[in-house]
Amino acid sequence: KMLDLAKVGPNDTVYDLGSGDGRTVITAAKRGARAFGIEYNPDMVELSKKHAKEAGASEDRATFMKADLFETDFSKATVVTMFLLPDINLKLRPKILDLKPGTRIVPNSFTMGEWDHDRSVQAGEKDGCQSYCTAYLWIVPAKVGGTWHLPSGDLTVKQEFQKITGSIRNGGLETPIKGKLTGDQISFTAGAAQYSGSVSGNSIKGTVKNGTSSIEWTASRTGKTGS
Repeated sequence: KMLDLAKVGPNDTVYDLGSGDGRTVITAAKRGARAFGIEYNPDMVELSKKHAKEAGASEDRATFMKADLFETDFSKATVVTMFLLPDINLKLRPKILDLKPGTRIVPNSFTMGEWDHDRSVQAGEKDGCQSYCTAYLWIVPAKVGGTWHLPSGDLTVKQEFQKITGSIRNGGLETPIKGKLTGDQISFTAGAAQYSGSVSGNSIKGTVKNGTSSIEWTASRTGKTGS
């Protein structure tokens, strides 16, 4: 269910933090992903390797390492799975938010504090699950907090994880905005106008629709704020 929620496939690099007996890594490898298990208990690492061999998961697809979660570089991950307690999730959260926008984060059962999840799915007894049966999905958002210059004025964005608020100022007219981020995809409304676009570092390109008209829009960042 967790891997389904993240739509894990052959093009993914999966890191399972606290990989235990290796089942998540092995399942991801069987889907064609390159999967890494990070586990502090050396006995579990050896058990995982044994399970992977028995399951026919090759070492180049399923790799297990004894390592500290907080010292491991998982910046190349496209998907991060984990079954960790809430306090550890929160300690990892700053590192997770620095991952590439669009990276999918899938914890089992435990959440990320005030960072609301994007989706969730429940497993049941028919799936063989009797406890800890909720998978959550977070998609790492691009960092857009700050001020941006548009050809028609200035955009100020306040970001709270994937949610954004702020305003567009054009001359003496200031229009509130409200929207969200899905990875590097931004969307928000400003009055009757609907903005959508792609964020790439300090630039945004997209389209704005107002009634039946649709035109391209661009923005360049002029200042950052924390998010």
